[in-house]
Amino acid sequence: MAKPVEQIDSVFVRFAGDSGDGMQLTGGRFTSETALLGNDLSTFPDFPAEIRAPAGSLPGVSGFQVHFADHDILTPGDAPGVLVAMNPAALKTNLSDLPRGGTLIVDADTFTERNLVKAAYDSNPLEDGTLDDYDLYAVQLTTMTLEATKDVDVTKREAERSKNMFALGLMSWLYNRPTENTLAFLERKFAKRPEIAAANIKAFNAGYAFGETTETFAVSYEVKPAKLKPGAYRNITGNTALAYGLIAASVKSGLPLFLGAYPITPASSILEELARHKNFGVRTFQAEDEIAAVGAALGASFGGSLGVSTSAGPGVVLKSETVGLAVALELPLLILDIQRAGPSTGMPTKPEQADLLMVMFGRNSESPVPVLAAATPAQCFEAAIEAARIALKYRTPVYLLSDAYLANGSEPWLLPDVDAIPEIEVGFTTEPPAEGEFHAYARDDETLARPWAIPGTPGLEHRIGGLEKQDVTGNVSYDPENHDLMTRLRAQKVAGIASDIPELAVDDPDRADLLVLSWGGTYGPVAAGVRRVRDGAGRVAHAHLRYLNPFPRNTGDVVRAYDKVLIPEINLGQLRKLIRAEFLVDAAGFNLVRGLPFRSSEVQEAIEAML
Repeated sequence: MAKPVEQIDSVFVRFAGDSGDGMQLTGGRFTSETALLGNDLSTFPDFPAEIRAPAGSLPGVSGFQVHFADHDILTPGDAPGVLVAMNPAALKTNLSDLPRGGTLIVDADTFTERNLVKAAYDSNPLEDGTLDDYDLYAVQLTTMTLEATKDVDVTKREAERSKNMFALGLMSWLYNRPTENTLAFLERKFAKRPEIAAANIKAFNAGYAFGETTETFAVSYEVKPAKLKPGAYRNITGNTALAYGLIAASVKSGLPLFLGAYPITPASSILEELARHKNFGVRTFQAEDEIAAVGAALGASFGGSLGVSTSAGPGVVLKSETVGLAVALELPLLILDIQRAGPSTGMPTKPEQADLLMVMFGRNSESPVPVLAAATPAQCFEAAIEAARIALKYRTPVYLLSDAYLANGSEPWLLPDVDAIPEIEVGFTTEPPAEGEFHAYARDDETLARPWAIPGTPGLEHRIGGLEKQDVTGNVSYDPENHDLMTRLRAQKVAGIASDIPELAVDDPDRADLLVLSWGGTYGPVAAGVRRVRDGAGRVAHAHLRYLNPFPRNTGDVVRAYDKVLIPEINLGQLRKLIRAEFLVDAAGFNLVRGLPFRSSEVQEAIEAML
């Protein structure tokens, strides 16, 4: 007899286990099937920095949370409604996030005395009443996986490693996810090891069948598709969206894309993704260090390419001198900083917004550069194109900020109409002047950008180097007045970009007295927190900054229009310092630096405290 299906509007699921338990793969497959059903979704992968922490240990726990719904959502959720814990360590590190009454599914087979000791349990939580306040399902995942795969020619260890697919099969049944694409995926992924593919498929099917037949689960659940804007969608992470945006900028500008990069978490997947797209003329160079990577990217720009370098905070520090060189040379260069918790090595897999002041001021002398920040995983695509447009038009290095939360998180992305993406005008200088010498630092009257001439073009030879340039000619100059002039011209060029970017939009339906100002990857949690306050009849306005240098030209008018301004940041108040200094507004901060994204409930509480 078929079990009843209960309709619900949203679900928060977190998979947690050892790094070797395949939690990222499990969560990724669950997400892909959810995307195919048309639900709106948001994900938050969370994994340790260690390549392989000791099995069963607390530092080695890997997690993947997915929030899906039949309506528009903004975050992966504050806390899971369902926690799938593959061992005691996963339970220990994640239970505090599960609300009382939440659904808890655990692999009972892993709660051995040895594993309990590793997880610092004095007694077995499945037996001592610790979990009485939860809807607990202790399932023998390992035993049933071994039984399902006993006829497959794999070792016991290989069979056990497919238990994540048993869990995925069970969750696929519980939430009525499709199965065909996951089965096809497993066949492709393990095509060279058909016995491994067979073991995973059998485990997946066994988990699904267990949900159908067991009396443990009385009902399954269904979440209807969300009413999204019509079109073709795909699930996308922030780093993949950045890679695609760079490719689009290359195509729309007609310039070959060159990426100089040194592998660093959480930016490495941009290098890996772009290396797959040589068909678009992309060249990727894995350098021996961060300095070589950005130097090669600047050299590519000098040669007429779209030069890009990717890194995280520790690597951006090392790139600073070369970025200063790009400021003096006035050449386009993109530096993508996928921020992570610091200082030093810090917490490489955890998000933070701590690099804003560094990219604003972390160079020798007066060397201003434009700074942009992506807001969501999907919006990383547009942000990459816009950063490239500004760099190419104004002949300047540009910083584009993302973070580990956006880089690894995912959401549905409406595939753009490629033909509707505007062309990016490059404007190479190709012809020598009719009379006299080519002036490499003559300036466009509107943008103050200097000419961009590809080396080797007859009649356009010019000097290059890190020494100060003479106005117009570009010759080396130590003249004090010239240095003052060039410093002011470079600053004026960057400041003038404010006239070429959109004004700061404000969401204020109720004429509020309090403005919440966010930037970067805090957009989703802050917007969700604002929604919560409004649902409780609170009046609050929200504005989100995507351009951080220069600020949108109406930013001062916006922040001065409110009695109170609250700036939530995953740092100790870097944007708050800039807003206070620039506009003399006594903005307040809400700051948490835990290596975690904000919870919307935390933002809600901070707003209500100010109200």
